[in-house]
Amino acid sequence: MYRVRGHVKWFDPAKGFGFVVSDEGGPDILLHVNVLRNFGQSSVADGAGIEIMTHRTDRGVQAVEVISVDPPARTDTMMLADFAELDQVEIAAAPLEAARVKWFDKGKGFGFANVFGRGEDVFLHIEVLRRSGLSDLQPGEALAMRVISGKRGRMAAQVLAWEAALDD
Repeated sequence: MYRVRGHVKWFDPAKGFGFVVSDEGGPDILLHVNVLRNFGQSSVADGAGIEIMTHRTDRGVQAVEVISVDPPARTDTMMLADFAELDQVEIAAAPLEAARVKWFDKGKGFGFANVFGRGEDVFLHIEVLRRSGLSDLQPGEALAMRVISGKRGRMAAQVLAWEAALDD
């Protein structure tokens, strides 16, 4: 087994797989959704930095364990108006709250989660997911979120896979 650092070339949760490109070059590395789920995520954003353990098989190199995922490098994507005037330090200082995904529609670009022990829904926007290194969420998926009060109510400012949050 080899430890590899690279980035996600693409990942399709519907197909259940994607590929990683090593920083050292070489062939694309297969990343299966089950390996990602063992890390605690059901998706990963294209371009996200990733560290994995790999194994060479007859059919090529594949990931057998995800060690870490870093959000993609920031692009000049439009910042949500709700976050435009917020200080990133203020967002980072907000407590992590345990939540479960109620529903998320990647095509619409948003969804909602429920914080454990509270009745209200928390808005999830796809740009927040991308900045957090995720590309999609499944109903019932456990998350840790930093929640702020936006112009339209409570919304996630950062989203982490539950297992990743436990390591923080």
